[in-house]
Amino acid sequence: MKTYRASCHCGRVAMQFRSPQITSGKRCNCSLCTRRGALMSVAYYAPDAFLSLSGLEALTRYQFGDHQVNHYFCATCGICSFHEAVDTPGHLRINLGCVDGIDPMALPYELVDGRSF
Repeated sequence: MKTYRASCHCGRVAMQFRSPQITSGKRCNCSLCTRRGALMSVAYYAPDAFLSLSGLEALTRYQFGDHQVNHYFCATCGICSFHEAVDTPGHLRINLGCVDGIDPMALPYELVDGRSF
């Protein structure tokens, strides 16, 4: 297991979490993810994976379509550091562009067909 640090652009939302080494990600082709362009973690991380998670008061939630995912954005810088499926509250999929030491442009990824949901 490795400890990762991540934050939004302005740093108001920050986290540390434990994970096996991150070697790939997921991209979604839904209308939001296509516009956002983020590479997300393959896994949803359970609450016990987080050593710290701060700045939640700075977040704004956005839902669309089937309302099955809570997309959270920093109200200051607009970065989506993570999202959560509504059926598993507290389990977060991390935007790998927010993780220190990870180059999301260099990682292989699986495409999720979110347009079909």
